[in-house]
Amino acid sequence: MTTMKASMKGSYGTEKGAAAANVAFFASDVKLRASLTDATVFGGHSLNGLVLAVEKPGVFIVDYNVPKKDFRFQFMNTVRVVDKPLNLTYIHSKGDNRTILDGTLVLNTANKVSANHVLGTGNGKLKYSYVHGGVTTFEPSYDLAKNSWDFAVSRRVYGDDVFRASYQTSSKHLGLEWSRNSKMNGSFKVSASYNLAEEDRNQRMLPKLTAESTWDFEM
Repeated sequence: MTTMKASMKGSYGTEKGAAAANVAFFASDVKLRASLTDATVFGGHSLNGLVLAVEKPGVFIVDYNVPKKDFRFQFMNTVRVVDKPLNLTYIHSKGDNRTILDGTLVLNTANKVSANHVLGTGNGKLKYSYVHGGVTTFEPSYDLAKNSWDFAVSRRVYGDDVFRASYQTSSKHLGLEWSRNSKMNGSFKVSASYNLAEEDRNQRMLPKLTAESTWDFEM
């Protein structure tokens, strides 16, 4: 049996607005997907922003960027380390010949440790995630390339709503976000970002605001 799911996302910010669409066909355990951006939808006959994909959830994803004629391969697997699940992801982009390795070790329901590394470079990140009381998540991370720490904390309220705050020490970038992902009440995200470094240079900067809303359809 084949089913189809579609989603449309619109966003508006203080700098620009955008739109995107995603259509997925499910045939057995394989999903065929086409993703479009506003450049494709509203840019006349342009194919900019069109990506075709074949996906087997939890196993592999193959993306094809039509305008760039570029393939992106992603493979997922889970192994056991000291009886703990280690989720591994291998990502390779053919166009820029870049390979990314990502691993997440699930210690228990509240604690996770993850690492991300771009092969052949010094780029990498280490992150620890701790969920307190099932509703509040603390996520400190360390950027190896920038030699700096980033911090994030999020809290789930009313079941479907999540408030999140983040801070990047290298760029002094402060972010605030309110999101909702609900089948009953719809999905949206409102975010604000502020660069504290500009304030240090005595430049008065207004925060950048972005609002996104997503509509899902199933046929």
